[in-house]
Amino acid sequence: MAQSNWEKVFASDQLYQAEIVKETLNERGINAVVLDKRDSSYNAFGYREVYVDKSVAEQATLIIKQDVQFE
Repeated sequence: MAQSNWEKVFASDQLYQAEIVKETLNERGINAVVLDKRDSSYNAFGYREVYVDKSVAEQATLIIKQDVQFE
């Protein structure tokens, strides 16, 4: 994945939240990936980040704000 073409649209320390965001975006036709940014020595620290192509980042952010809710 060429980092320069991707933009972070979401970050959470909870894996399930990142997965919900990714699946929601994929269902809307936006290719999204989750990167695990946790420290490999101490899996308790760090975030899971959701990235999309820069060309759809604004649309993805809007979808997240409008359609993603965590109970």
